Amino acid sequence: MSLSRVQVLKATTRIPWTKNFRHLLPVPKHWMERRSRYDPGIKAVSVKDRIKYWNVVPGDKIRIRGEGSKLHEVLSINRFSNRVYLKGTIKEAAPNKAPVNRSVHYSRCQLSLGTHKVTRPQGGEREIHVFARRVGVRDPHWQPALRRFDWKRIALATAPAYFKKTNRAPLVVPWPKHEFPERPGANQFYDTTKDSVLKITYQPPDLKKRNPADENAYISALFSPKPRSFDESTPMEHYVAKELSNPHSRAKKQRRWQAAKVRRAELLKKSVEQELIHLNGRPARVARAEGVFKFRQKMEEERKAEKKRRWLTTERKSKIERKVKRKQRKAEKQKEKLTQLVLKDAANQVIPAAESRK
Repeated sequence: MSLSRVQVLKATTRIPWTKNFRHLLPVPKHWMERRSRYDPGIKAVSVKDRIKYWNVVPGDKIRIRGEGSKLHEVLSINRFSNRVYLKGTIKEAAPNKAPVNRSVHYSRCQLSLGTHKVTRPQGGEREIHVFARRVGVRDPHWQPALRRFDWKRIALATAPAYFKKTNRAPLVVPWPKHEFPERPGANQFYDTTKDSVLKITYQPPDLKKRNPADENAYISALFSPKPRSFDESTPMEHYVAKELSNPHSRAKKQRRWQAAKVRRAELLKKSVEQELIHLNGRPARVARAEGVFKFRQKMEEERKAEKKRRWLTTERKSKIERKVKRKQRKAEKQKEKLTQLVLKDAANQVIPAAESRK
């Protein structure tokens, strides 16, 4: 499935999970060209510069390289442009433009591993804030139950560096807990109350005690110029069940195919039996072959008739009728002109005399 322009426009997401790798598909260059000032801007780096497994996701605590140890929380990410948007940091917008959150490049982000206690060389312990300078990916796999990709984040290098040297075990960076947005409470003026939703307002009829409604009679009564009687107490859906149901569903198409298959088998059997009854001096093998041949001829005729029926639509039929009427009018006008033809008196005109009968 190819990439769409809307997907690239809405690539900025607050969901930390990776459900697919569509962000690795190439983006056409003409999508990033702005034809007018009203066109939204699309930014995407080349495919070779994009990141497959994102280890910085919304909800993580990070620091920015070159800006000290100040912590920031990731608000959203854009996998096409490798940008990370920070929460609470609003960038000053230009005139007549809405303010946006500050964004930094993925390479400038360092994950926070929290505070840890380390032993001083002089003795004693102290707490330090540890950051991951390089993060690796371990055990990437697909989770069928959650329908997403999952892997372990391992801190390969830390800041300060001696913290990694003192801890030989791999440092697994836990994933942040995704906080779903809170749903607003029910509005008594606009929302339906729970009691009204659970209230039973329809009782289905007992089909065992009464005959099912005739849908064709109901449809005929709607389009008939003369009023026809039908049972109005029967629920509406029993009348329009045929119209509301999908005739192209898989079960109905399979049922029609199975019925056509059984019909073809019965016609073949009947055709062969008919030829075997009337052999007329032919061997049974020849009679059976002729029965199969006649069956195939009949199937071919039905196929051509069905093809013609489908070709002769209502619009095409009306067009043919209009052409026939137009030709008839043209022939009648030509006949009328010849009938009412009158020649003016002029020289060299002779009226042939009637021949006498002998």
